[in-house]
Amino acid sequence: MSSNPSVEINQPTRIINAAVIVAALGYFVDIYDLLLFGIVRTDSLKELGITGDAIRNQGEYLISMQMFGMLFGGILWGILGDKKGRISVLFGSILIYSVANIANGMVTTVDGYAFWRLIAGIGLAGELGAGITLVTESLPKEKRGYGTMIVASVGVSGAVAAYLVYQFFQDWRLCYYAGGVLGILLLFLRISITESGMFKKVHESEEKKGDFLSLFTDKKRFSKYFQCILIGVPLWFLVGVLITFSPEFAKALGVQGFETIAAGKAIAFCYAGLVFGDIASGLLSQWLKSRKIIMRLFLIFNLIMIFVFLNAFGITASTFYILCFIMGFSVGYWVLFVTIAAEQFGTNIRATVTTTVPNFVRGSLPLIILIYSFFRDYLFDGNILNAGMIVGSILSVISILALGKLKETFHTDLNYTENSVI
Repeated sequence: MSSNPSVEINQPTRIINAAVIVAALGYFVDIYDLLLFGIVRTDSLKELGITGDAIRNQGEYLISMQMFGMLFGGILWGILGDKKGRISVLFGSILIYSVANIANGMVTTVDGYAFWRLIAGIGLAGELGAGITLVTESLPKEKRGYGTMIVASVGVSGAVAAYLVYQFFQDWRLCYYAGGVLGILLLFLRISITESGMFKKVHESEEKKGDFLSLFTDKKRFSKYFQCILIGVPLWFLVGVLITFSPEFAKALGVQGFETIAAGKAIAFCYAGLVFGDIASGLLSQWLKSRKIIMRLFLIFNLIMIFVFLNAFGITASTFYILCFIMGFSVGYWVLFVTIAAEQFGTNIRATVTTTVPNFVRGSLPLIILIYSFFRDYLFDGNILNAGMIVGSILSVISILALGKLKETFHTDLNYTENSVI
């Protein structure tokens, strides 16, 4: 890979500008919707007439539909982001998941629910990548870490908001309507944002843009792309397995009053910790002028917390939720993860990478669960604690090794393009 000579691009000096604000608020609603389904899943399915084990089975079906939408949407929006622009994708994705949110509140059948979760997944896939790409290209290199920190920390707090809104309304349909209205209100901010200057220059050139397949045809580029995905996987093991199935882990640990442990509350505590973790990792990265050092520290801290959590026998329910908060803090490297992905590739394919990478990480959850289930059922005879420690260790070691192969990008000038053409 080579790069074109950099040209001067006018960039705003203010960290909090229109692009950062809209990207942050858009990601807030994105996470609100993404986590709301997990919070209201049981009550919504019961109202649709589903009972017993069918609640779990139909829930897995709905989650699979949403995940398929996110995988497809990640590729679609990423390519469009490099071909048509970051702003078009940012607001296009917000529009789609806002409409889907409202439609989710109106469903009367499981199949209808599944269809709109699919559409919501497609919409949800585009916002983060487009927002992070726009912010990284719109701020000077010494300040863009602050911008992405604001986007990520404000965004992940949407999970806490989803839990609180549900506690307030106690009506899953109203919760979906609220998310849809919030998203539509964001569309009115479109007029205040200007497109990335880097994208404008590439868009006017003959450079090939949004070539998703080019990530797989060059060995060095594919290796870098795959490593970007691997460094984010431990977060989704923690959220998708340890936190999502927290009632089961609480029972296995003999937590006092484990019957009261609710997955929705555990998710809220975890994401509250993630907000502070994103802020801490973002600030430390800026102060030490390094993405990799802080990312490595958080990956190690995350592994330590997995062992602490899975050996916390006999603790109280309150202490259990505090552990969920600290574990959330330990995976507060999400802001660094998406920023590193954005900084590894040229302008003509940056949106494609930054949009697909986090969605492929999210999409790795079924494989993670399959691996976890294998260890749990075949190697540890149903022992979920041992299985969790082994899988968490494997994923963390792989991520640390993958991070070591990526270049430090804190000082990288992003005004360049990938010149290889297939």
